[in-house]
This record gives sequence, structure tokens and C-alpha cells, in this order.
Amino acid sequence: MQTPLDNDLTKRYREKFGGAILDAVEDRKQAYLVIDSAQLAEIASYSRDIEKFDLLEDYTAVDWPRREKRFDLVAILYSFSNNTRLRLKIPLSADQSAASLVEIWPTVNWLEREIFDMFGITFSGHPDLKRILLPEEWQGHPLRKDYDILQQDTAWVRENLGIESGQ
Repeated sequence: MQTPLDNDLTKRYREKFGGAILDAVEDRKQAYLVIDSAQLAEIASYSRDIEKFDLLEDYTAVDWPRREKRFDLVAILYSFSNNTRLRLKIPLSADQSAASLVEIWPTVNWLEREIFDMFGITFSGHPDLKRILLPEEWQGHPLRKDYDILQQDTAWVRENLGIESGQ
């Protein structure tokens, strides 16, 4: 169950970024800031440099095909000095790009490539945005809810391996 989050950390983010903090909630004892994608890079830099969230633990996406903002990027941040986590949730429309966070947390390079590969979300400023799990010629993005994996797998196996898929 989500409850509004109004702690000191949230207040500092709201003071610094105002309307770019779209919502602040706690869900199952996890703090979430829902943020405007236009200020993603600034909020990420502030999180690392000022709030001391030095580790980006994970970065992924969720597909909500019936929503106007179809995707949520979710960044899980950890502060060693404060022993705390913060999740940044960034809503995006299907045709919207997000700023790359590679300059802030270099390890996000592969995570952004995985999100691109699986969901088709692009990251502006990424140094080498290409597929990381699937072959370059693969069509579509398998973690989108409207993706027909059986049809794609069958076609790819037939074309590239010359056999019928076992699906």
C-alpha cells in the first residue's frame, strides 16, 4: 500500500527541484520519488553528489501499455554513508527518450543497453546504445507487453538457424 512520503529527504528534493518531483510515496517500506524525465540528469547528479547516493544498484523499466506515459524507468539508489535506499521512478511515453546516466554512474552503461534491448527505450547521450542480449537483427523488444515472443522466436530461428523453432 502506498502512503505519501513527507520526510526530510523528500523536503530537500522538493525545495531543490519543485514541480519536477511529481510525487513522493512509501510503498512496502521503500521510498519512491516520481520525477519529471526532463530533470532526470540533474536529479541524479544531486542524488549522488549532495544526498550521497553513491551506488546505482539497479535500473530497469516497467511497461504499462494502457497508460499515456507507457513506461516507468526505475532507478534504485543506495547511500553507503546513510545506509539507505531511494527509488527514482521516471514516467515516459512510448516515443520519449531519457537522458543517459553514464556520466553520473558509469556502471549504468550496460543497464541502459539492456533497457533499450528489452523495452526499446532510448537514452540520449549514451556512448554506445545498441543491443546487449539479443542479436542486432532481432526485431522488436521482448519485455513490451504487446510483444509476441513466439512469433518472433519462430521467425528468427527459421531465418538464422534454418530450422523450425521448438516453441
